[in-house]
Amino acid sequence: MSARPETRRLTTRDIGAMRRRGEAVAMLTAYDHVMAGLVDAAGVEIVLVGDSLGNVVLGHETTVPVTLDDMIRHGAAVVRGTSRAMVVVDLPFGTATDPDTALRAGIRVMQESLCQGVKIEGGASVAPIVRRLTEQGIPVVGHIGLTPQAVHQLGGYYRHGKTAPAAQALIDAALALQDAGAFALVLEMVVPEVAAEITGLLDIPTIGIGSGEGCAGQVLVVNDLLGLNTSPAPSFARPRANLAEIIDKAVRAYVGEVKATRFAATPAPEAARKGRKGPALV
Repeated sequence: MSARPETRRLTTRDIGAMRRRGEAVAMLTAYDHVMAGLVDAAGVEIVLVGDSLGNVVLGHETTVPVTLDDMIRHGAAVVRGTSRAMVVVDLPFGTATDPDTALRAGIRVMQESLCQGVKIEGGASVAPIVRRLTEQGIPVVGHIGLTPQAVHQLGGYYRHGKTAPAAQALIDAALALQDAGAFALVLEMVVPEVAAEITGLLDIPTIGIGSGEGCAGQVLVVNDLLGLNTSPAPSFARPRANLAEIIDKAVRAYVGEVKATRFAATPAPEAARKGRKGPALV
């Protein structure tokens, strides 16, 4: 039996080097041990344990109900399933409201899941939070544009940066987060031209989702990539498979096989029931 080859987990330095040499960063979400192992083996550089697990796994309408314990539990499962990819875990709603609260949450996530970084949603206002975490040794990915945790305040899901002031606010936020120490920045549902401009201004990689091809990397919810949904994927997601259809066919075939099984449907004969010994009584 041959020995398994040694693998080294990617680091923030590796991700930064990819940006400097113009190599795009591939990021996918995963929420469990098996999926994490599959995407890791397929060559993804960063596995994101997104709080999108609230929608994808737990069945919530938004990410707001997701708790820190949820993220730690799923994050630990993903870390156990990977050996090469860097694992980043979202800090969920309400856990990064100020530097001290975020630091406590970040420490818990890092220690209990053994991940290699966290992701925080928000613009320039969260820069002091990012700085506090990075100063304490916690790698941080920023996240601007559409920030799902703020969906109720935003009033829905839509593309960001459509006006000159909105675009400038995104640019200012990106620069502030980089200055605070973020090693990468997710741009979600940002006008592609604005996303490309931000990418050109930053030294750290931008990782787009629904923000065009001008970013330094891309991320998708793995279920959207694989067609593993019970509802339509977002318009910007192009499924590369249709696992929902495959699963449906497999389960229907299994149900048909089970239903085709024949067994005695009548009660056991009276004699057999009388001869059966019951539980011993004291």
